[in-house]
Amino acid sequence: MYLHLGADTVVRTADVLAILDMDNATISKITKEYLNHAQKQNRVVNVTNDIPKSFVVAVHNGQTTVYLSQISPATLKRRAGFIGQMQKGAPKQS
Repeated sequence: MYLHLGADTVVRTADVLAILDMDNATISKITKEYLNHAQKQNRVVNVTNDIPKSFVVAVHNGQTTVYLSQISPATLKRRAGFIGQMQKGAPKQS
């Protein structure tokens, strides 16, 4: 299955390691350093002309790529089927 990230960019859902909210994740110093490091290594692909709402970390053939997307993390997770999988496997609350 494939995940559409915007601007004619798709990745295989099997390659997705993380879907993160740009606002919340970039508060962390470690995440900022990770994104800066990925940028310096030319591993960041900006698939939006707008302010990114999320970033997706994917690995394909051993190569890690960070995609910046204008699509919200919740929408990307729903599209990928990650939200449904988590809810199906979650223990029931009593």
